[in-house]
Amino acid sequence: MLNVHLVAHTHNDVGWLQTVDQYFCDDPKQMISPCVVNILNSVVQALLVEPTRRFIYVEMAFFSRWWHQQTKTMQEAVKELVQQGRLEFANGGWVMNDEATTHYGAIVDQMTLGLCFLKDTFGKDGHPHVAWHIDPFGHSREQASLFAQMGFDGIFLGRVDYQDKYMREQAREMEQVWRGSASLQPPAADLFISVLPNNYDPPSGLCWDIRCHNPPVVEDLGSPNYNADRVVAHFLNVATDQARHYRTNNIIMTMGSDFHYEQAQNWFENLDKLIRLVNAQQQANGSQIHVLYSTPACYLRELNKANLSWSVKQDDFFPYAYVPHKFWTGFFSSRPALKRYERLSYNFLQVCNQLEAVTGPVANAGPYGVGGSTPLREAMAVLQHHDAVSGTSRQHVADDYARRLAAGWGSCEVLLSNALARLTGSKESFSFCRELNVSVCPLSQTAARFQVIIYNPLARQVDWMLRLPVSKGNFLVLDPSGQTVPSEVVDQPVLNSKEYPPELLFTASAPALGFSIYSVTQAPEQNPQTGFSWSNPQKSQSSVLVIENEHTRAVFDTHTGLLKEIENRDKKLVLPIRQAFFWYKASKNSGVYIFAPEKLNPLPVSLSAETHLVKTALVQEVHQKFSPWCSQVVRLYPGQRHLELEWTVGPIPPGIGFGKEVISRFDTMLETHGRFYTDSNGREILERRRDYRPTWNLNQTEPVAGNYYPVNSRIYITDGNIQLTVLTDRSQGGSSLSDGSLELMVHRRLWSVDGYGVGEQLLEPGKNLKGLWVRGRHLVLLDTTQAAAVGHRLLAEKEVLAPQVVLAPGGSAPWSHRGNRRRTFSALHRELPPAVRLLTLARWGRRTLLLRLEHQFAVGEDADGNLSSPVTLYLRNLFSTFTITRLKETTLAANQPRDRASRLQWTPNTDPALHTPTSSLDSTAMAITLQPMEIRTFLASVRWKHLQSGQDVHLRAGAPSTVGWVNHCLSILLLLLQTRAIKMPPTSPSGNHPSSSALPSCPRQQSTLVGQGWLAALPLTPRDGNMQLTVLTYRSQGSSSLSNRSLELMVHRRLPRDDARGVGEQLQEADPTDRGRARAAAAGHRLLEEKEVLAPQVVPAPGNGALYHPAIAWRTQLRGSSLRR
Repeated sequence: MLNVHLVAHTHNDVGWLQTVDQYFCDDPKQMISPCVVNILNSVVQALLVEPTRRFIYVEMAFFSRWWHQQTKTMQEAVKELVQQGRLEFANGGWVMNDEATTHYGAIVDQMTLGLCFLKDTFGKDGHPHVAWHIDPFGHSREQASLFAQMGFDGIFLGRVDYQDKYMREQAREMEQVWRGSASLQPPAADLFISVLPNNYDPPSGLCWDIRCHNPPVVEDLGSPNYNADRVVAHFLNVATDQARHYRTNNIIMTMGSDFHYEQAQNWFENLDKLIRLVNAQQQANGSQIHVLYSTPACYLRELNKANLSWSVKQDDFFPYAYVPHKFWTGFFSSRPALKRYERLSYNFLQVCNQLEAVTGPVANAGPYGVGGSTPLREAMAVLQHHDAVSGTSRQHVADDYARRLAAGWGSCEVLLSNALARLTGSKESFSFCRELNVSVCPLSQTAARFQVIIYNPLARQVDWMLRLPVSKGNFLVLDPSGQTVPSEVVDQPVLNSKEYPPELLFTASAPALGFSIYSVTQAPEQNPQTGFSWSNPQKSQSSVLVIENEHTRAVFDTHTGLLKEIENRDKKLVLPIRQAFFWYKASKNSGVYIFAPEKLNPLPVSLSAETHLVKTALVQEVHQKFSPWCSQVVRLYPGQRHLELEWTVGPIPPGIGFGKEVISRFDTMLETHGRFYTDSNGREILERRRDYRPTWNLNQTEPVAGNYYPVNSRIYITDGNIQLTVLTDRSQGGSSLSDGSLELMVHRRLWSVDGYGVGEQLLEPGKNLKGLWVRGRHLVLLDTTQAAAVGHRLLAEKEVLAPQVVLAPGGSAPWSHRGNRRRTFSALHRELPPAVRLLTLARWGRRTLLLRLEHQFAVGEDADGNLSSPVTLYLRNLFSTFTITRLKETTLAANQPRDRASRLQWTPNTDPALHTPTSSLDSTAMAITLQPMEIRTFLASVRWKHLQSGQDVHLRAGAPSTVGWVNHCLSILLLLLQTRAIKMPPTSPSGNHPSSSALPSCPRQQSTLVGQGWLAALPLTPRDGNMQLTVLTYRSQGSSSLSNRSLELMVHRRLPRDDARGVGEQLQEADPTDRGRARAAAAGHRLLEEKEVLAPQVVPAPGNGALYHPAIAWRTQLRGSSLRR
């Protein structure tokens, strides 16, 4: 018997042709089909009608939003559907992420956000068991590894190369085991894959959505539209044909597509009929086909029962071609500015997460307002969607993605300001210069003095060359200890129409997971030392132009202005090289998805470059101008082991009827035998071979586009002895189209469309509507093949988690009168080893943090050292602001305890019996061991320590906000003095009291938010018993005076535990409706008490209100003071 599993589903893009909000369309005035709200409403109603129906949903960005808009009754109904397995979640991430242009850290973050929403909402019933990646345009091996570590049983793929799919169908290898890592011990990164037969669409002729044109199933024999027999026969033929390509007696059919099921009843009624009619054939005609409503998880369980052995795949699914000549490799580089913004936002989100975790709740609400990491976390999750960071949406949608990131940055900037004020002990006017990449920072350009705070998100100390735009003149830079730091002001040569201000350069050092504060002061104008010199090498008599430091040397040809040689001085390696910019003429097939150059050989932007030289003690640069729209700075800093190439491209001039796709190309004499290497989502490395696929015989139809691969962080070539590595600052497409050559696509502008749905040219108008100009960096490393991994691994980490620079004017008020200002800080007591990366440190809940640690080296990468060896870490006293009291290890997405997670076991046909490796955790010493390429995830119960700067407070995680009602309690405090009004200063940190003759005017009493309440401190100076402070309340409250000059009242309590005195219930009181007040008086408190106890009663009435006063009418008159409300 052949079992046909029908999977009812809808694919909801989180932005593509319309924005996220437009697709969700919860505004009745702006509803434009398709509407996700209508889909979910319709599906739930259809499921409630018929208990045999089943449905799967994927995108939590939409579902969570819809869920929070539902009534309690509807939520309970949906929970019952989930509990019964009739509504099942597949994948469960915030989005269905792209796999080519995403960084693995961002993938993990967005999956964690979605899966933990499901866990918190539905418990174990909402846990997805399968990954559902039916629409991404190619599939990465690292994605398989991550999904396996998240606990998925398998993954379903929609898009695979047309040649690959054909060979799989012939060999009956549509399903197999995918080995996601060459370092992790199998089956830790093994994932079962199932390639769907129709991408993710229904079989032809069997689509009953309002977007389809197939007629409904008609059973009435008397109807002229009767077609039941024909539909059943067609279905049986489709099922029989599909079964020929699969190995078991179970096959899967997807019944749905893009934004289907807005009228779900229409779909389900026809599926109900189909199931009933097909199954009736078993008795009527002896049919051996059984059809049922199913889910991907149910289908995989049936496959697993077959107990077969499966072939093993060890490469990936790139590049992807749908038909001949149509390779989806253009999107690797589409919208380069958005790709860079996404990568910067990942960096900033990690900084935001860390400071939120390190500082505690005071980071979320403080003197700068209310901020948090959630808006940026959700925006970043949306950006991982396969039409977002990929650059394959329409222009107004791409603009909306950028808007979401900008809004998220704003909330994190508030959080950083609160955290930095708390940690530094100073309430500065912090400035975040978001446009430093184009030399714009208003504070540094206008202020005569300012402070630079450099925060380091790495778990090791970092030294970083800072470049800040400034005005003309000299500047004095002091480090945190007050020592002078070498600095220079460097003018920028004008190589195009854009002029940039001078830049202040100095090297800053920041401790692990911490910050350092540097002071910058403008010096007198006389005797300026900008440290700038320049020359035009084209007029030089010398044949070479050189920039160099103690480790690296770069030589340029003075006749062409091009780079001609790189030398690694430490290893005595010299590599002749030529680097320049070229462009491919785009054919009519090129578009946001497709890369289809008209000719095989690109054209040079220019055969030579105008050059200018800058040489100072802190930097050596060669500025190259290739054309008015293409320039580059080749740069070396002291101590730097890599060459930095900062390129600026755009606006790309329009061609007549064609587009241009711009590349940076490196040509060497290395004998590479058609091989080159690229990273997989910024993590493990894969070998690529020109015109070759490891699992099928390739018929190459596009020698250029068909050899392009996604480069998320690095690409390299090697001859076995020398390795040339180029690191990128964003995702780009890259290749090696001839031996010894590397190229990376940096920008593209197209006047054609590729016909795959976007229907819009890739023009990117930019701010002035003349086209987008983009700036980026390539970092070039030359090393021996044996030692190269150490360099590119550590440099890639430093590039992805670059220091965050925050500026402040300096000289602002302290955080608290009790604290000392801090100019350097580290959240770690000791640095982590170089092989270990702190992948995640984030707030998770009440007294709980999310902690991820990873081994960032692969097996055998560091042959000369021990960086590829297992590493043991001791976590108990690792952090300085909190103590870990308990560790609970989870799966990668933190939604399951690791010791309870179980996956279906599949038998590869290449290995002996495999056993799931175990990772030990010494709970006493809190010692963990990381194997090469292993990521371990923990929920850490913590106890925050008192921070020494500012006022010591007890930090309580996850407490609800009580600002509103506490504000009412404190807003009407009055101080009435018996003699004359004397305004008191706060107590000095040393405890000394100022003399009475030097008393300043009394400032408004300051209040500080602490955990769940406000602490009001009112220090008093003794006055020989002549002064009295009285606080009146209008309810009974506990009170005390626990120290001199202190008086406290307990205004509210919320307790998570019962005190075992018989009540048997927690004291929670979720929604208090009254407001507390407190009043202070040193005279007349008896009369005030009477007035408070017998307060007027207001009786509302139409037109006018009646006021009844139960007390004796009187007016307050106090000598020397007055009572004000």
